[in-house]
Amino acid sequence: MDDYVAAAEFTGQTGAPLFRSLDRHRNLTERRLHRTEALLMIKRRARRAGLPYSLCNHSFRATGITAFLSNGGTLENAQRIAAHESPRTTSLYDRTSDEVSLDEIERIVI
Repeated sequence: MDDYVAAAEFTGQTGAPLFRSLDRHRNLTERRLHRTEALLMIKRRARRAGLPYSLCNHSFRATGITAFLSNGGTLENAQRIAAHESPRTTSLYDRTSDEVSLDEIERIVI
Protein backbone atom coordinates (compact mmCIF):
# COMPACT_ATOMS: atom_id res chain seq x y z
CA MET A 1 0.00 0.00 0.00
CA ASP A 2 2.88 2.35 0.81
CA ASP A 3 4.34 1.69 -2.66
CA TYR A 4 0.97 2.47 -4.28
CA VAL A 5 0.60 5.73 -2.34
CA ALA A 6 4.16 6.76 -3.20
CA ALA A 7 3.84 5.84 -6.90
CA ALA A 8 0.50 7.63 -7.16
CA GLU A 9 2.01 10.68 -5.41
CA PHE A 10 -0.81 10.82 -2.85
CA THR A 11 1.52 11.53 0.05
CA GLY A 12 0.37 14.58 1.98
CA GLN A 13 -3.03 14.79 0.28
CA THR A 14 -6.01 14.76 2.61
CA GLY A 15 -9.61 14.29 1.58
CA ALA A 16 -8.69 12.96 -1.87
CA PRO A 17 -9.93 9.49 -2.86
CA LEU A 18 -7.35 6.78 -2.25
CA PHE A 19 -8.56 4.47 -5.00
CA ARG A 20 -9.00 6.40 -8.22
CA SER A 21 -10.17 5.53 -11.68
CA LEU A 22 -8.02 5.51 -14.79
CA ASP A 23 -8.58 7.57 -17.92
CA ARG A 24 -8.44 6.04 -21.41
CA HIS A 25 -4.65 6.49 -21.42
CA ARG A 26 -4.43 4.50 -18.15
CA ASN A 27 -3.44 7.56 -16.08
CA LEU A 28 -4.89 8.08 -12.61
CA THR A 29 -7.64 10.66 -12.45
CA GLU A 30 -8.95 12.71 -9.52
CA ARG A 31 -12.20 10.70 -9.70
CA ARG A 32 -12.76 7.99 -7.10
CA LEU A 33 -12.97 4.38 -8.28
CA HIS A 34 -16.63 3.47 -8.65
CA ARG A 35 -17.82 0.23 -7.07
CA THR A 36 -18.71 -1.30 -10.45
CA GLU A 37 -15.19 -0.52 -11.69
CA ALA A 38 -13.78 -2.28 -8.62
CA LEU A 39 -16.02 -5.29 -9.23
CA LEU A 40 -15.01 -5.52 -12.89
CA MET A 41 -11.35 -5.34 -11.86
CA ILE A 42 -11.87 -8.26 -9.45
CA LYS A 43 -13.71 -10.27 -12.13
CA ARG A 44 -10.92 -9.71 -14.70
CA ARG A 45 -8.21 -10.80 -12.29
CA ALA A 46 -10.24 -13.79 -11.08
CA ARG A 47 -10.74 -14.97 -14.66
CA ARG A 48 -7.00 -14.66 -15.40
CA ALA A 49 -6.22 -16.65 -12.25
CA GLY A 50 -8.70 -19.37 -13.19
CA LEU A 51 -11.02 -18.59 -10.27
CA PRO A 52 -14.81 -18.81 -10.49
CA TYR A 53 -16.78 -15.92 -11.99
CA SER A 54 -18.85 -15.77 -8.78
CA LEU A 55 -15.86 -14.25 -6.97
CA CYS A 56 -16.57 -10.65 -5.96
CA ASN A 57 -15.45 -7.91 -3.58
CA HIS A 58 -17.48 -9.46 -0.76
CA SER A 59 -15.59 -12.75 -1.20
CA PHE A 60 -12.47 -11.00 0.11
CA ARG A 61 -14.42 -9.41 2.95
CA ALA A 62 -15.84 -12.82 3.94
CA THR A 63 -12.39 -14.42 3.72
CA GLY A 64 -10.85 -11.72 5.91
CA ILE A 65 -13.58 -11.85 8.54
CA THR A 66 -13.57 -15.67 8.58
CA ALA A 67 -9.76 -15.81 8.93
CA PHE A 68 -9.89 -13.23 11.73
CA LEU A 69 -12.56 -15.18 13.64
CA SER A 70 -10.85 -18.54 13.00
CA ASN A 71 -7.68 -17.18 14.56
CA GLY A 72 -9.38 -16.16 17.79
CA GLY A 73 -10.72 -12.72 16.87
CA THR A 74 -14.03 -11.65 18.35
CA LEU A 75 -17.15 -10.76 16.43
CA GLU A 76 -17.16 -7.33 18.09
CA ASN A 77 -13.64 -6.56 16.86
CA ALA A 78 -14.46 -7.93 13.40
CA GLN A 79 -17.47 -5.62 13.37
CA ARG A 80 -15.25 -2.63 14.17
CA ILE A 81 -12.66 -3.60 11.56
CA ALA A 82 -15.36 -4.04 8.89
CA ALA A 83 -17.05 -0.78 9.96
CA HIS A 84 -20.42 -2.47 10.32
CA GLU A 85 -23.10 -0.86 12.50
CA SER A 86 -24.52 -4.20 13.56
CA PRO A 87 -22.87 -7.49 14.54
CA ARG A 88 -25.63 -9.19 12.51
CA THR A 89 -24.12 -7.72 9.34
CA THR A 90 -20.65 -8.93 10.30
CA SER A 91 -21.95 -12.42 11.07
CA LEU A 92 -23.26 -12.65 7.49
CA TYR A 93 -19.62 -12.73 6.36
CA ASP A 94 -18.57 -15.37 8.91
CA ARG A 95 -17.85 -18.66 7.13
CA THR A 96 -16.30 -20.49 10.10
CA SER A 97 -19.34 -22.75 10.45
CA ASP A 98 -18.91 -23.90 6.83
CA GLU A 99 -16.04 -26.15 7.90
CA VAL A 100 -16.95 -29.61 9.09
CA SER A 101 -14.67 -31.03 11.75
CA LEU A 102 -13.21 -34.53 11.62
CA ASP A 103 -15.22 -35.36 14.75
CA GLU A 104 -18.43 -34.62 12.87
CA ILE A 105 -17.38 -36.78 9.90
CA GLU A 106 -16.56 -39.66 12.25
CA ARG A 107 -20.18 -39.65 13.42
CA ILE A 108 -21.14 -41.20 10.09
CA VAL A 109 -21.48 -44.91 10.73
CA ILE A 110 -22.43 -47.32 7.98
